[in-house]
Amino acid sequence: MWTFPERYDVIVVGAGHAGCEAAHAAARMGARTLLLTMSLDTVAKMSCNPAIGGTAKGHIVREIDALGGLMGKVADETGIQFRMLNSSKGPAVRSPRAQADKFAYQMAMKHRLEQTPHLFLKQGTIETLLVENGRIVGVGTLEQIAYYGTTVIVSSGTFMRGVVHIGETHYEGGRAGDKPSIGLSKCLEELGFALGRLKTGTPPRINRRSVDFSKTEAQPGDAHVRFSYDEPDRPGLPQVPCHITYTTTETKNIILENIHRSPMYSGKIRGRGPRYCPSIEDKVVRFADKDRHQIFLEPEGLGTEEIYVNGISSSLPFDVQFKMIRTLIGLEQAEIMRPAYAIEYDYVKSGQLNSALETKLIEGLFFAGQINGTTGYEEAAGQGMIAGINAALKAAGKPSFALKRSEAYIGVMIDELISRDLDEPYRMFTSRAEYRLLLRQDNADLRLRGFGYSLGLIDGARFAKLEEKKASIEKGMADLHKKFVSVDSKSISLVQLLCRPESNYEQLLRDFSHAVQDFGAEINIQIELLAKFAGYIKRQETEAAKLQHVDSINIPPDFDFASVLGFSNEAKEKLKRFQPSTVGQASRISGVSPADISILMVTIENRRRQKTCTDEEAGC
Repeated sequence: MWTFPERYDVIVVGAGHAGCEAAHAAARMGARTLLLTMSLDTVAKMSCNPAIGGTAKGHIVREIDALGGLMGKVADETGIQFRMLNSSKGPAVRSPRAQADKFAYQMAMKHRLEQTPHLFLKQGTIETLLVENGRIVGVGTLEQIAYYGTTVIVSSGTFMRGVVHIGETHYEGGRAGDKPSIGLSKCLEELGFALGRLKTGTPPRINRRSVDFSKTEAQPGDAHVRFSYDEPDRPGLPQVPCHITYTTTETKNIILENIHRSPMYSGKIRGRGPRYCPSIEDKVVRFADKDRHQIFLEPEGLGTEEIYVNGISSSLPFDVQFKMIRTLIGLEQAEIMRPAYAIEYDYVKSGQLNSALETKLIEGLFFAGQINGTTGYEEAAGQGMIAGINAALKAAGKPSFALKRSEAYIGVMIDELISRDLDEPYRMFTSRAEYRLLLRQDNADLRLRGFGYSLGLIDGARFAKLEEKKASIEKGMADLHKKFVSVDSKSISLVQLLCRPESNYEQLLRDFSHAVQDFGAEINIQIELLAKFAGYIKRQETEAAKLQHVDSINIPPDFDFASVLGFSNEAKEKLKRFQPSTVGQASRISGVSPADISILMVTIENRRRQKTCTDEEAGC
């Protein structure tokens, strides 16, 4: 094997959504970074839905942007429809979503990476990880090239021993049309990593010209919805509508008549699929009382006639798909351009990473994305961001970085990935975040931009803009408390008036323009939300402070859980397996009870006192 003559601080394996954010973050922090991918033509490929964001996922995209990442900027640049989901509900669950031109997205992301200083893109298929004395030192490729580096991030997506299933037909592939990665799985197993199998799927794509849109419902986008805090005025692409249609009783009958031909039901697929994004077969079986299901027709781009049929993911045979798709309203003459399929792939079982996404087994080796058992572009990109940051810090000999559950959805996700068993692909939801009122999509910059600045991902000008925004919010809140107006013959403060259910900041501007300052829509909404939800926000901040206390109690790296008297057998087994680094992490492991945590805290304190006494005696 030939050794490449240049050495890197960070090597990123795989240029999907995790790999792109990882490589960009590491390079922005000054690390000499290599991004290796099986094909430079598939960088940031949108293999499934050509969309970014959605419920809770939109929060992650805004957090990535607040930290200095790329996904939000590229989505804004290439989006062909933007919407704010749950806009009629509370602010905690509102989430931005963009339908993207998938080809434009790929090219825009690749071009930004190519322009990033300290980042080098190369094509190659990873076969081996080079390890010496328990530490990663590089990677070896199928092309017989060895690349050496201080740290390595593996973000291999669904490629590890991937198998594509379409009915009774199955073949090896990382996704339809791409080869799988076989050697990497074998290498990880030989190094001692425990792997499992998961499954995900995708729906068919149809030709726009074969759809009768007069029978469907148009779904227009929302104006002024964007992800990025940095490029709000950047011109975007022309906007287009999506459409809504429905399955029929005939659809249901065709699926039930052929359910035995689905590999999920015939037993050919062993891996578990995502519960919250079920195939159409699962929907028909699990919701047998429903006669129809909502389907979204989403364009894949401005330069193609392909339509993504969202909501009808399937692994049924093509002849069944052909009949089934033509039973949907408006799709009676639909032409399938690409069939739906399921893909089964290897992932690394939970409990083998720390909060920096570094493996516990091999020093300097990080995992990010679907290799950790997640599904979704956004979840992958969020992990990539954290892995890239920590790989760069590791290479520079600096302490690692982690986000708490009370600081970001990314923090919630990583905490759950490292401390909970996964029996299906992990997907982020607002319900997973106990402090979701603090973690709104609209305040991601206020929460996280300071971290981005301290890490070197956000420049001084952007950070100064954030400081100005904070000052304006503080001034606006102070003014509302100080200024009083007469309403219904009573003198009340403007903040009291704003807290009324029927009132909002725009109304105050209209009715009391002499007393209320217009800071612009972005800041005005922050002032309004802080005023209206002050009590709830304070309560969650208090609860988060309590969580921070138990998360600040560190468990020594060499702590022997097996030697602790009083643990339940399940707690002993789970704690030994996951090796939590804090009491907070231990408390969130399934099977570890509050009684176990009490015993753990007492044991840690007793051993700390014993060590203090021993150290004092040694000093004497």
